[in-house]
This record gives sequence, C-alpha cells and structure tokens, in this order.
Amino acid sequence: MVQLRLPKNSRVGKGKKWPQLKDMSKAGRSKPIDLKEFHVYRYDPEKDEPPRLDIYTLDLNDCGPMVLDALLKIKNEIDPTLTFRRSCREGVCGSCAMNIKGLNTLACTTSISDFKGHIGVYPLPHLSVVKDLVPDMSGFFAQHANITPFLRTETPEPQHEWRQSREERAQLDGLYECILCGACSTSCPSYWWNGDRYLGPAVLLQAYRWLIDSRDELKGQRLDRIEDPFRLYRCHTILNCTKTCPKGLNPAKAISEIKKMMIERQT
Repeated sequence: MVQLRLPKNSRVGKGKKWPQLKDMSKAGRSKPIDLKEFHVYRYDPEKDEPPRLDIYTLDLNDCGPMVLDALLKIKNEIDPTLTFRRSCREGVCGSCAMNIKGLNTLACTTSISDFKGHIGVYPLPHLSVVKDLVPDMSGFFAQHANITPFLRTETPEPQHEWRQSREERAQLDGLYECILCGACSTSCPSYWWNGDRYLGPAVLLQAYRWLIDSRDELKGQRLDRIEDPFRLYRCHTILNCTKTCPKGLNPAKAISEIKKMMIERQT
C-alpha cells in the first residue's frame, strides 16, 4: 500500500503557546472575559526548522472585531516577530489575503464572530512561503503582467479621453473590482496542479475585463495570447474561485465567457 507523506520540513508541528496578556483580569471590568484562541502558522526559512502552529489567546473585549485586528494585537502586544502583509484595512488592497479557518479570504473584512472555537490562520495555500503568513506572489503577478492588463489601441490617442457609453461601461461591473488578492487562484485545484502554466481564475478574470472593454482594439491578440491547452483550458469549473472570492465576483463565469469567445472566432 502506498503511503504519501509530506517532506520532513513541510510537516506543521506544534509550536509555542504564548501566555495571555497580563491585563486579562476581571478587576474593574463591566464585561466578562471573552477568550479566543488563534492558531497561527509560523515559518522562518532562515532557520532550519519545520513550520509550526503557535497559539495566542486574546480577550475579544480588548480587541477589534476583525481577524486582522487580532493579528495586529498579537504583533503589537505579544509577539513582534509575527509577519504578515496588510495595508488598507478596508478590503481594497488585497494585501492581507490568507487562509482563515479553511477559507481563503481577507483578514481585514473577516469578522472573528463568524467562527466558533479557535481560529486557524495560515498563508494562502500552495504558494511558497516567504515567512509566516506571507506567501510568494511573484509568479502570480508575473502571470498578470503577461496578459498586458492595460488599454491597448491602434488608433491615434484622442485629445481628451477614450469614450464609453453607460451600457459599455456597465459590462465591466463584476470585473474591475478584482483586487488581485489571489484568494481565488490559490483555492483552485487546477492552479495547484499547474500553477506554472495555467493562468488561474484571477488572471483570467482580468483578461476578460480587457477583452470586453469597448475601448480596447487588440481583442484578437489578447485571445491569441491565452489560447493554450494549459493557460485557459485547465479550468474544470470546480467553482472554488467563485465561492471564496472576498469581493463576491465570479471568475468561473468570466472564464466560460472567454471560452465562448474562442469558439465564436472559429466559426
């Protein structure tokens, strides 16, 4: 019988259980203590140690409502070595994308109250880890750059702006809102298996955004660039991408529309 095991340095082991903050006493409190454990993935490539799960306990009465608030409190008051990305705190930049309780999402828009029991926090799956909760997104952004995500035209540039009707502009709704957090692509099994060749849900949604932009004039070249057995057709409509998108977008639909375009230009 075949036994499949992770390499030794990839197995997540038990880490340190950090002591509770000293101010977690009942004295002078109007509310009872509301403790929540956070099991956070820790990994430092500069140390010859496997990854581990450290446990931090917070009183939610002294913490903001979002998972990012908890991580910031841990970093600021308990363990300054904890590493993660964050910027806007408003679900706009996509920096704090991570796997929280098994779901790829944004830490800044995910409420602690959505979960019962302890909350496990991991980096986005199936990417190399730079440190702790920081994944290596360089390959992801290289794929995005490959689809030329900007307006391309052949006619002379107008004196003012490229015009669109309201109806043409409305076609971009549900596409332009993508913040390239990578939550959808890293939830896709096809991307796990072929991440070096398959463009993935996020990049293909971005490609479709430019394909249907009425101002763009190089639709044929764009389709040529992604018509490939791996770049486009590794999508098997598993729909993890649509389920996990923190912005409520539908990458699977965008991919199916690109496939329709491929068929239409052959007929």
